[in-house]
Amino acid sequence: MSFNSVLKIFLPHDKVFYILFEQVTTTLEQMAILLKEGVNQSQPDKRREIFRQIADQEHTNDDTTHKIFVELGQNFITPFDREDIHFLASTLDDIADFIHGSSKRMTMYKINLPDDGISKLCEVIYKATIELKRAVHELRYMRNLRVITEACIKINSLENQADDLYDTMVARLFEDEKDAVKVIKLKETLQSLETATDKCEDAANVLESIIIKYA
Repeated sequence: MSFNSVLKIFLPHDKVFYILFEQVTTTLEQMAILLKEGVNQSQPDKRREIFRQIADQEHTNDDTTHKIFVELGQNFITPFDREDIHFLASTLDDIADFIHGSSKRMTMYKINLPDDGISKLCEVIYKATIELKRAVHELRYMRNLRVITEACIKINSLENQADDLYDTMVARLFEDEKDAVKVIKLKETLQSLETATDKCEDAANVLESIIIKYA
């Protein structure tokens, strides 16, 4: 019997890590939905309220991530490598941070919304969080690894789309906008949104590493 097979026998019965990771990805999906709604909301007051809800969700995610780290310190046996648990929790938390940070920038910088380019990037983030949620929920059973693999491939493709969108929008920004301050504000906002997709790809890479080790 292989070491991995032996390990599976002793998996914690409460599956606490799976539950917590599933909660995190559900929160990320909700944050991405709110982000889409916010950037497509033309009324500033309603947009601010939506972005406030993103901040609340980010705090919820911080609490869940903290629980993961506490469990990591208290549990001798974990469902997969401790380093992978830590890295997955950290990268998922980074996604929440950049979604929240992007919404804060749009408010503080008074970005003119709706904006077609920003909306497209937010749509990519939303699609990536859906795939992350699908992959993480499959971790609990490890029965259909193709679901996880396909989700990770889609996330990688979405990150490439975000790169192309970002490059196109920044090039257009430099060409069309003459106000240097506006250029800086919008570029920082776009960079923050694009980085959120980078963090989605980081999380997908951790998931791929996990299934390679324990499949």
